[in-house]
Amino acid sequence: MIRADLSIVSDPPAALAAAVSAPVRRTARAGRAAPKAQEPLRIPPLPGWARASGKGEGNAHFAAGAALALLDAHLRQDPPAAGALRQRLALASAAASGKLLRLNADVGALRDLRFAVAAEPLPAAKLLQLWRELASRPPSLDARRLAVATGLLDLSGVNADALAESLSERSRAGDPLTAAAHVAAALYAALPDAPAAPAEILGHWAFDMSLALRLRWPRPLPLLSTAILEPKLRASGGGRLKPDASGWPSAAAGAIALAAASALDQAADLARRADTLLAVAPKLRAKPAQKIVDLLLAEECVAPAEAARHAPMTDRAARRLFDRLVGLGAARELSGRPAFRVYGL
Repeated sequence: MIRADLSIVSDPPAALAAAVSAPVRRTARAGRAAPKAQEPLRIPPLPGWARASGKGEGNAHFAAGAALALLDAHLRQDPPAAGALRQRLALASAAASGKLLRLNADVGALRDLRFAVAAEPLPAAKLLQLWRELASRPPSLDARRLAVATGLLDLSGVNADALAESLSERSRAGDPLTAAAHVAAALYAALPDAPAAPAEILGHWAFDMSLALRLRWPRPLPLLSTAILEPKLRASGGGRLKPDASGWPSAAAGAIALAAASALDQAADLARRADTLLAVAPKLRAKPAQKIVDLLLAEECVAPAEAARHAPMTDRAARRLFDRLVGLGAARELSGRPAFRVYGL
């Protein structure tokens, strides 16, 4: 039996997992003036009783629902660094998918591959493109998006049109987490002759896409792959959880409980760093500085050459601006190298 071991102190309400799919409706009271300036975002921490601990039986859907509810509330505030959060999770998902394919590509190597120019992208670069594409555009399980995803995973012979119709129907049945798990399982089962690891990765991709559709997020968050390899989520026999397992829905919910809690922690960290960057931005003298600020808020990392193309400005001017931001505590250098550096929040 596969299970997600979570420590929870109370029994969950039956509808909690489904409740996170309801859109947040804001009402305005007459006579109340809009604030003149946007205050810094405040993200409530996930309570300890709702965090996955790997101890006890617990209820995976309860923990996942609690974490998703807070994460959903944060995203509906339209935080400035939402793009950076999505791309950070895309990078983590690519690194985890690389482990499934037995590729030698850690986070640092994947960052470099994003800026590499090659006639034919390496498999690791295709993985990064797969997850970045998922996080960059509105969620959809249509045939064209499926065809792009299967192409990046080198999966051939997939009838994207028929598969898209079947997956869309499954994504609408039941609560969001269970529906997403069924979508992933159906996609995995539809590829019996495909290599197991790419088919599994495609299932994870479809899970995140289905979850975003049901939660009505403007862009998906790559979540499942960031936690699915956690040792505490392994089956009783020590094997990795796969979409064809009998306990897959509960196991996937356990992974989301871990992933959403981690994403919420990262969102809080990025929100603080974004506040610092936005406070520093008016002090920057370079005219194209605002475009670089926007890039830092939208991307997991930015290279000076990339920033120079968007600004536009010279590479040297871009490097000087990033050095200025680092000195002001508004950005970090992520590569640790003396040359070919990359920067982020």
